[in-house]
Amino acid sequence: MATSYPYISGPGNIKEIIKHLRKSFPQTVNSETVKKLGLAPKNESCLINALQFIGIIDEEGKKTSDGSSVFSHHKDEDFSKEFSSLVKKSYHGLFELHGDDAWTLDIDELITFFRRSDNTSDAIGKRQASTFKVFAAVSGHIEFPAQKTTKSKPESPPKRGKTPRPTTPSPSGQSDVTKSSAKNIGLTVRIEINLPSDGTKEIYDNIFKSIKENLIDG
Repeated sequence: MATSYPYISGPGNIKEIIKHLRKSFPQTVNSETVKKLGLAPKNESCLINALQFIGIIDEEGKKTSDGSSVFSHHKDEDFSKEFSSLVKKSYHGLFELHGDDAWTLDIDELITFFRRSDNTSDAIGKRQASTFKVFAAVSGHIEFPAQKTTKSKPESPPKRGKTPRPTTPSPSGQSDVTKSSAKNIGLTVRIEINLPSDGTKEIYDNIFKSIKENLIDG
């Protein structure tokens, strides 16, 4: 679908290439030039079309007489004034309808104008509106639109591992720990006694007597 007004994904590239052209304007500005500058990847032709639309370069990528006049200015205010005239001339339909208020129209009003003028989709209309806003900013009428940035998620602190609870060994080297609740912990101690097979009744009585005195009653 042919459109009369330019558009590009990432209109901030327009700002960057104009900034570069003010410092150094090659004999030919084409898609290869844009690639070498590292701008508008896969959208080089859209960027070139936007520059051609406002009359900076011709169909062969050569600087026009208007382009030479505008980019010969060193002072920002002089450059913006001349650039403003190019934009206003190129977007004459928009300025005929809204006058100088066109410079400061909000994004929704601009989208409406471009969609109705070119019968474009919502996505293309938004890009056309964003492209005009960058031209308006270069002309000194508005601030440059804020660039979207991706916020990185803060790193979550490392999870602490659970420290195993120590157990209390029994005389035979074995232990059991019983948890009754998070706040109330019960401890059970199991004792194993190995009795000699050839022991006498007196020996057995002495063993149990010692257990009663030292473990149970003590």
